[in-house]
Amino acid sequence: MKKTTKFTILGIIIVIVILFITTSLFIVNQEQQAVVLRFGQIKKVVTEPGISFKTPFIDNVVKFEKRLMLYDIEPERIITADKKTVIVDTYTIWRINDPKTFMESMRSVQLALTRIDDVVYSNVRDLVAKYTLDEVLSKKREEMLTEITKRSGENLKQFGIEIVDVRVKRTDLPPDISKSVYNRMMAERYSIAAQIRAEGQREAEIIKAEADKKVKIITSEAQKNAEIIRGTADASIISIYAEAYNKSPDFFELRRLADIYQQSFKDGMLILSPDSPILKFLYEGK
Repeated sequence: MKKTTKFTILGIIIVIVILFITTSLFIVNQEQQAVVLRFGQIKKVVTEPGISFKTPFIDNVVKFEKRLMLYDIEPERIITADKKTVIVDTYTIWRINDPKTFMESMRSVQLALTRIDDVVYSNVRDLVAKYTLDEVLSKKREEMLTEITKRSGENLKQFGIEIVDVRVKRTDLPPDISKSVYNRMMAERYSIAAQIRAEGQREAEIIKAEADKKVKIITSEAQKNAEIIRGTADASIISIYAEAYNKSPDFFELRRLADIYQQSFKDGMLILSPDSPILKFLYEGK
C-alpha cells in the first residue's frame, strides 16, 4: 500500500514538473517576435529567435510577424488637380519594427491594417489631388509615391509600424467617364495631327518653291552658256568657211552646189540641164 502511494505521488510530481516546464517555456521562430503580457501589462519583449521563459499560468505571450507584410488597399475614387476622377489601386509593404509600441497602441494586426488603410489612403488622396491626370500617369508618379511613403511612415511611426513602400497597381478612369475622356483624347489627337499635316504641307510648298527657283536659275545659266557656245561655234564655222573660200573659191562653190543637190534629191533621180551650174565645173575641169 505504501509502495503504491509513493508511485502515485511521484507520478503527480512528474506531471506537475512537465506541466510547469511546458507552461513556462515558449519558442520564438526566426520570423517572429513576441511580447510577454502579465495582467495586460508588458513584461518582456523578445525579438531574437530561441527559447524564452515566462511565468506559468500568469503570463500571456503574443507573437507578431517580423518579416515584411503586404497590405492590399481597396481601390478608391480620387479627384486630380485638373478635376478628373480616377480609380487608384494601391498596396503597402510594411512591418512591425517596435513590438512594444505596437502592442501598446494597436494590440492586434487587424487594427493596425485599419490604421494603415486610413493613413495611406489619406496621403494618396492628398498627393493625387495636387497632380494632374497626365502627371499621375507619367514619371511624376514616382515622385508622388515617394512622398506618400515618406508621409505614411512618419504618421505610423508612433504606432511601432514602419512603412517600407507604397505602390500603385493601376490607375483607371471610372467606366462612366472613360468613353467621354477617350473621345476627347481622340479629338485632341486628331487636332494635333491636322496641325502637323498643315505645317508639313507648308514646309513642302516652301521646299518646292525653292527647288523651282533653283531649277530656273540653273536652266537660265545653262541656256546662257549654250548661247555663248553656239555663238562661238557659229563664228568658228564662218571663219572656216571664209578661209576655205579664200583658198579655192571654185571648189568651195562646187562643194556647196553638190551639197544642195544631194539634200534636194536625196531619194530620187537627179537630172541636170546642160547649163546647170554644177556641170560648168565638170566642163571646165575637162
